[in-house]
Amino acid sequence: MFRRPIARFVPDGTRISFMRGRWLGLATSAVLSLLSIGLFFYPGLSLGLDFRGGIVVEARTQGPADFGRIRAALAAQHVTEAGLQRFGGPDDVLIRLDAPAGKDAGSEAATQALVERVRTAVSQAQPGTQVLRADAVGASVSSELFRNGLLALGISLLMILGYIWFRFEWEFAVSAVLTLVLDLTKTIGFLAVTRFEFDLVMVAAILTILGYSTNDKVVVYDRVRENLRKYRSMPLRELIDLSINETLNRTLGTSSTVFLAALPLALFGGATLSGFAWVMLFGIVVGTSSSIFIAAPILLLLGEKRLRRDAQSAAPVRARPAGN
Repeated sequence: MFRRPIARFVPDGTRISFMRGRWLGLATSAVLSLLSIGLFFYPGLSLGLDFRGGIVVEARTQGPADFGRIRAALAAQHVTEAGLQRFGGPDDVLIRLDAPAGKDAGSEAATQALVERVRTAVSQAQPGTQVLRADAVGASVSSELFRNGLLALGISLLMILGYIWFRFEWEFAVSAVLTLVLDLTKTIGFLAVTRFEFDLVMVAAILTILGYSTNDKVVVYDRVRENLRKYRSMPLRELIDLSINETLNRTLGTSSTVFLAALPLALFGGATLSGFAWVMLFGIVVGTSSSIFIAAPILLLLGEKRLRRDAQSAAPVRARPAGN
């Protein structure tokens, strides 16, 4: 009975010298992160309802939506500065409004009155239109959600730092967190370029990316730690290259599986899930590449002397032959 060969991304015994291009990888990552920080300030993120506040009304018209007639009907109801967007099918319309202003601003009654005017307007513009969803978030609630979202990201980075420091050494922890910060800035730049709405769903996507990227780095770090004990005289640069090559099939296999699982959501998930899925796809690519080209070079820079010295000092002392 013959066993079918196991499919591998790279053949066994592959010896790619990743650390030879470590300076290019670090420089490229730094430039992309700096550009992403610039994009964060201009044009900035497209804040969603959770963080910006306001009202979102989702409607479905009878036949293709006529934006001109809908805008005219909204103006007749004194609903100004409404943003209209098509999503999903040609009969799906998303209407974005600022929160009600004036002395009743933020009250539920004012919000319901504004939603009713929108409902009346779209029904007059195209009879038979159904309002499927109407969500409202006040300014105070949106600022609190934004603050809590940033707090969640900060706490997650601190927890990752503590976990890796406890499991490995401080060089591993610092290099992992620095790499995750670079991954985070690139994801922010991706959101600024693509104009996907930054809301609580995107915060969940970023936290998922951080968790996945951390897991990928822990796999490489674990092999580095094993090889530090196994090859006590090997230079750290060669040892890191060896460790990456030994875990490369697992890294690529896991990344490809998650990528293929998220791809259908990005293509067919609709307006609700497509943004989340595209950010996930971007994070998978960035997280996988950063484990090799960013986290490993930083570990080499931080631990080239101490990690190698500790491994050599921990080597067992062999008894010298008698008579020598």
